[in-house]
Amino acid sequence: MAKRDYYDILGVERNAADADIKKAYRKMALKYHPDKNPDDHTAEDKFKEAAEAYEVLSDQEKRRRYDQYGHAGMGGANGGGFSGGMSMEDIFSQFGDIFGGAFGGFGASQAGQRRRQSNRGTNLRVKVRLTLEEIATGVEKKIKLKKYVPCQDCRGNGAAHGNAYQTCSMCRGSGHVTRVTSTFLGQMQTTSTCPQCGGEGQMITEKCSTCAGHGVVQGEEVVSIRVPAGVAEGMQLSLNGKGNAAARGGIPGDLIVVIEEEPHAEFERDGNHLHYDLYLNIADAAMGTTVDIPTLEGKAKVKIAPGTQGGRILRLKGKGLTSVEGYGQGDLLVTVNVWTPRNLTSEEKEILEKLRTSENFNPQPGGRDKSFFSRMREFFQ
Repeated sequence: MAKRDYYDILGVERNAADADIKKAYRKMALKYHPDKNPDDHTAEDKFKEAAEAYEVLSDQEKRRRYDQYGHAGMGGANGGGFSGGMSMEDIFSQFGDIFGGAFGGFGASQAGQRRRQSNRGTNLRVKVRLTLEEIATGVEKKIKLKKYVPCQDCRGNGAAHGNAYQTCSMCRGSGHVTRVTSTFLGQMQTTSTCPQCGGEGQMITEKCSTCAGHGVVQGEEVVSIRVPAGVAEGMQLSLNGKGNAAARGGIPGDLIVVIEEEPHAEFERDGNHLHYDLYLNIADAAMGTTVDIPTLEGKAKVKIAPGTQGGRILRLKGKGLTSVEGYGQGDLLVTVNVWTPRNLTSEEKEILEKLRTSENFNPQPGGRDKSFFSRMREFFQ
């Protein structure tokens, strides 16, 4: 099923300001909040969908990539969003300030867990080098990353054996403290992060010796990257949650994949179009012939008409690259070059000397023989 447009999900225009996007997300999130729609899976899906849209559109870099390349530019198993496995707790941890005091959150009993996920791991950046053939069809690459991973000895929480912690005595596990003050308007209630546990709701009594209480260690992970067809040099794909693990069970960072394109032995790329230089000898150009033209899918037979002039451009429609947005196909443009021999035998010189004064060998350009720039302009209109 095709993913919906992020702007449509939030009901905003593509040129909407950041404040309007935040306002639209808050409206959608409050409407489909799980506390307001218990056991409603449709509402939960819409809640996650709105959070996915906001996660991209609220980030200037991700929004720029999305505006330019659509879902394909976001990477990930499903083209972006929370493909890294972000849970409901992750959403509340990352965007909890959006809701203010409207709801208690994703279950009061899970408040401490939600606070623990306020940490975020750092992003990783890797380069992936692709051939033109791989770009034409799309490809899946597996790469081994050296990164921070959750500590196995403490299950990522930083406590010895994963259980050497106790409930915070100040906030009693909620991760926040509430204060009531009296003013001339009456009593005012304020809620803030617990200063004793830093919002985690619990205190480590003995740190894990393997990770020194950080919850992460240096490790390796093999990551599968699905690259869509039509990507270009310098394009960036984002895989959510595939960066460095965060301290004590926080949200992992993203993996930023930068595309590099290997030069091709036969083709030059121009957007979604490909260019190929065909060299013909004088006899084939004058009398016509049939030649095999390489394409990314194999050989294509092309008939060369008698009298074909050097510089003529032949178009093989649809033999270029697919647009990264998923619609439209480029062409293969074949430029005919008539090869002039550099070294001649005595016999060849004698034959050409006889033809030198032939009327048909004198240049006679007509209206059909357009200039190079005219031909190029005609093909790209």
